[in-house]
Amino acid sequence: MTQALHTRTATPTPTPTHPQTAAPRPASPGEARRHELAAFLRSRRERIAPEQVGLPMTGRRRTPGLRREEVAQLAAVGVTWYTWLEQGRDIQVSTQVLDAVARALLLDPSERAHLFTLAGAEDPAAVKMCSSVTAGVRLLMEQMEPYPAVVINSRYDVLAHNRTYPNIVGDLEQLPPENRNLMWLAFTPSHFREVLIDYRTERLGMVARFRSGMADHGAEPVWKVLLTRLRKASPDFDEAWQRHEVMLPGNGVKRFAVPDLGVLRCEYTNFWLSPSHGTRMITYTPLDEETRALMQRL
Repeated sequence: MTQALHTRTATPTPTPTHPQTAAPRPASPGEARRHELAAFLRSRRERIAPEQVGLPMTGRRRTPGLRREEVAQLAAVGVTWYTWLEQGRDIQVSTQVLDAVARALLLDPSERAHLFTLAGAEDPAAVKMCSSVTAGVRLLMEQMEPYPAVVINSRYDVLAHNRTYPNIVGDLEQLPPENRNLMWLAFTPSHFREVLIDYRTERLGMVARFRSGMADHGAEPVWKVLLTRLRKASPDFDEAWQRHEVMLPGNGVKRFAVPDLGVLRCEYTNFWLSPSHGTRMITYTPLDEETRALMQRL
């Protein structure tokens, strides 16, 4: 019996076809800006140690700097909202919240301006800052030379000065931005404290004026950060702070023992540049002929 042989013609396996891979869609200008904002916020957050903003060190941290929830706490915003902001999501951002985030992250004026630019918002504080230290104010300070002149705010941050002023307080440009503060220089080792003859009594008045100014700014992180730094760095400041004395800024007399020059007896005068005893220009003029002659050599 002959067995029939059956052959099955193999069906050719079809070659799989793949759809053409689409080229990645280029990011829109808005997306690119949000991604840049996210990276910028992360970089600023990671550079700040908890103790810089008055937070305790709790446990081991996997990443440097502050946690997202800590920034949200300092800025008084929701953790989820801040996380979305740092993830570059398309959300509405108010200038008030951006202002709070800028203060929480201790941004300097350049960084603050960059934050608002990336967020596509107008900085409400930029106009105030420009109106205080205008070109006219800078020209007046130049015209005061050789007499020292400086612009400070109610927190004692140095905002601007003429060329003579560093000859008294030291080279401010060599200091980190957060240390360009007369209160900090008066209560920590510095050239300013060395030359200010009556620094022990002068500092008490500075603390009283600082407390008076803080009444309007007590909820602002930048004020709380400075207060925490001062209390940790100086027992003298902490003791003076606990006296709860207050004083409004006024005019008076200061004495400086400038190395290689002599003792300067100066009358200082406040010129207000903003309302509510905020930003002011302070000039130091000679109280006697000897000081007048010495100031010519500054």
